Amino acid sequence: MNIKGKKVTLRALEREDMEELRNFYNDPEIANLLGGWTLPISSEQQNRWFDRIEYDDRNLRLAIETEEDGFIGVSNILNIDYKNRSAHHGILIGKKNMRGHGYGRDTVMATMKYAFEELQLNRLEGDILEHNIPSYNLFIQKCGWVEEGRKRDYAFRSNRYYDQIIVSILKKEYEKLCLELGYWKSEV
Repeated sequence: MNIKGKKVTLRALEREDMEELRNFYNDPEIANLLGGWTLPISSEQQNRWFDRIEYDDRNLRLAIETEEDGFIGVSNILNIDYKNRSAHHGILIGKKNMRGHGYGRDTVMATMKYAFEELQLNRLEGDILEHNIPSYNLFIQKCGWVEEGRKRDYAFRSNRYYDQIIVSILKKEYEKLCLELGYWKSEV
């Protein structure tokens, strides 16, 4: 089952996506903004990672696709806790020319819709490095997330430390946001 947004489709990652995904993560500009990966990844490492995730039902890694440009990034729902109905969410728009056109917002909205309405989760959380202003603005200003706190000097990038900002949204906050924005209103 694919997850449809207004501008993007979220679908299962395919082996054919691995080379482009590896290129995204090996790009120093992208790696500088991420809280995790900061080491170069080989094709073999990328393929072994893909083989390991195939049967992982607690971590969903979805390809972000547009009709015009195909695979542009990934959206994750990780560490799904079905008992407490919570998970971690993050996205990466790897094709730089696709940023600033609403694909990130539509990806987060479609991921939240799936997490809250299909998986019946109550809470999504995420983290953003403090110098990643576009991601902060996306989650906080455009998608209704709330800053919960910071992990001080969490990540070392470009010869200095940056805080990790912890953000979250609850199902009721997502529902209120959808009503206020009329985001899914055109659906039947």
